[in-house]
Amino acid sequence: MVRRPKIAIIYYSATGNVASLAHNLSEGAESLGAETKVLRVHETAPADAIASNAAWQKFVDTASDEFASLTDLEWADGIALGSPTRFGGPASQLKAFLDTTGGLWAQGALANKVGTAFTSASTQHGGLESTILAINNHFYHWGTLIMPLGYPNDHVRKVSGNPYGASRFASSRNTSDTSHIQAAFSQGVRLAQVAAACTHLEP
Repeated sequence: MVRRPKIAIIYYSATGNVASLAHNLSEGAESLGAETKVLRVHETAPADAIASNAAWQKFVDTASDEFASLTDLEWADGIALGSPTRFGGPASQLKAFLDTTGGLWAQGALANKVGTAFTSASTQHGGLESTILAINNHFYHWGTLIMPLGYPNDHVRKVSGNPYGASRFASSRNTSDTSHIQAAFSQGVRLAQVAAACTHLEP
């Protein structure tokens, strides 16, 4: 019997936009029968900074996804990492978690898994692609096989348009745009497909 691919979707989200993408991606992977875990990393921002933004405070108070651990990375065949963009790179909260993976890296425990990334920003050209590329740098060092979203269907080719990974322009000026939902779903589908293929290949 062929084993279902195991997908760990690990994210940092301040106001919930990246969390929503994580769950859309999970739905895509699960549609192909993958076993998924949607996990968040710890919030490290000062309490007064969080309190200054009502949406941030609400998400911190209501977020229910479990926290990620290094064991979850070992468990997974495919890994999706998500973060809002911060000056064109991932948020320090996600980076803090990734910085604890040195032991797994030294053991080669993350090599030959499949990795992909996704992001959100409050401006249309606020570093979406560079954030995904910066997250991918961790995969290079781990020896993880990097899977871009690419252009797997007409939706990505003609609507969402970002082959690097699912991305959301999250702004009050852009509330009618829901193209990121299907893009993240498609990324989850593709991650499940590629992880399954890599898991069952003979050396």
